[in-house]
Amino acid sequence: MPKSKSQTKPARKAKPRRPPHAQTAAQIVEQLQLPAVRRQMTRLRTWFRKHGRDLPWRRTRDPYHVLVSELMLQQTQVSRVIDYYDRWLTRFPTLHDVARARPAHVREAWEGLGYYARARNLQKLARTVAPNGEPNHAIPDSPEALQALPGVGAYTAGAVASFAYEKRAPLVDTNVARVLLRLYAPEYSPKSGVGQRVAWALALAVLPRTGKAAWTHNQAIMELGALVCTARVKACGRCPLARDCKSFEL
Repeated sequence: MPKSKSQTKPARKAKPRRPPHAQTAAQIVEQLQLPAVRRQMTRLRTWFRKHGRDLPWRRTRDPYHVLVSELMLQQTQVSRVIDYYDRWLTRFPTLHDVARARPAHVREAWEGLGYYARARNLQKLARTVAPNGEPNHAIPDSPEALQALPGVGAYTAGAVASFAYEKRAPLVDTNVARVLLRLYAPEYSPKSGVGQRVAWALALAVLPRTGKAAWTHNQAIMELGALVCTARVKACGRCPLARDCKSFEL
């Protein structure tokens, strides 16, 4: 028996489909004016050479040293990491020293930094890469190969490739995502999935052409997020990118 008009449910309106994250990211990158972007990034690198902090891991290209610093800096303030970094490398000068150490000694050296999975993964990585005394440069130099190692995510892989091997590799941490999204796409939150996708696309799009310049660029954009364009305060008056920043215009 057919339903009466009073029994017929109204048809639901179809919700508009949101574009996939990758499509959204590609659209934002396509809107960039690359000549202007290159000028912005040149200003950023000039600012960094003048204002960047002298941190011990910025003085080395040893991939093991860079890896240790990046793992320690996850969820930990720079001021706390400096002492731990120096003590760790005194106790474990090479990757092979970590590989052959007792797990209890590795944990002891990490004591106080928290997030102890980082230390466990570092030893797993060391035992994978340098079980027989291989040099520190046995650590791979490509982000893809690095991500196959224990405890190495996309950011850490990009950081080691860029900071140790001077590869033209993008990287996105909290500071980088915040700076890039405020600069080019302030409608997206760095905490959202689409915001992260957009940030990674932008990080690749704004990289300089050479790996050596990319080393300075990646350090600079992280430093800007740490010192000027922070989560709590946008110190636009001290920012070398303020005049071209979409957040500054709001």
